[in-house]
Amino acid sequence: MANLIDGRALARSLDEETRAGVAERIAAGHEAPGLAVVLVGSDPASEVYVSHKIRACARVGIVSYEHRLPESTSQDALLTLIARLNVDPTVHGILVQVPLPPHIEAGVILGAIDPAKDVDGFHPVNVGRLSTGTGGLVPCTPLGVMKLLDTVIDDLTGMNVVVIGKSNIVGKPIAMLLLEREATVTVTHIETRGLPEIARRADVIIAAAGAPRLVRGFWVKQGAVLIDVGITRAAREDGGENLVGDIAIDEMEHAKAVTPVPGGVGPMTIACLLANTLKAARNAGKGQDGRD
Repeated sequence: MANLIDGRALARSLDEETRAGVAERIAAGHEAPGLAVVLVGSDPASEVYVSHKIRACARVGIVSYEHRLPESTSQDALLTLIARLNVDPTVHGILVQVPLPPHIEAGVILGAIDPAKDVDGFHPVNVGRLSTGTGGLVPCTPLGVMKLLDTVIDDLTGMNVVVIGKSNIVGKPIAMLLLEREATVTVTHIETRGLPEIARRADVIIAAAGAPRLVRGFWVKQGAVLIDVGITRAAREDGGENLVGDIAIDEMEHAKAVTPVPGGVGPMTIACLLANTLKAARNAGKGQDGRD
């Protein structure tokens, strides 16, 4: 069996760094970092995610400001709230939980967040800074993926990395981060022709397609490193549910290392959100790249 990359342990370590940074900031006479979490409607999965994020804030000393709005909230009303949070000096990070109700355009809402407070890293300004290597806040899941890779690979220079998935949230930003590290990156998706053959040439596979057990054992060469970003709820025969990733982990005995689902990328996403909030607080009043 391949070595399992323990995302929970790495997330705890990152949280300790964030907690220490928050304590240092407070000891220096600054206010604690503040994260505003906005939830519109009552999507069950979103409710769980928001609860996890708020509890995580408390663990590291970040102050969370929760804004729960009814499903009927208008786009204009949500934009008004964001405008208020943008100028609130106690709020250093703003997170709008998606998906949003159908009558609200997510792109408009996410684009209205002050880029300096965009701890999800989705604002076009932060996307542009990522693509040009000029600072900004990096999306949490891709940042977590890179930190996981660093635990098993010392140097990505020249390595052949295949990313399966082309979303703006995961696939594209991961590709940008890998290019910054001098990896050779191939971005694919589930419609890519000859995907198994492409994957078999990879030193690293990052699966972020949202397709359960897409990556099979015969897709993977000996000694490859696998990062599984996908997560799907699959029904069991007893009526319960299992969380299933994009990688058929039981077929990966020949891989060097693989992230489990759950317990791999997920914990790192929240840990990186907290780290981004601390970074945003430190950069408050500075330029987007952290300079005065």
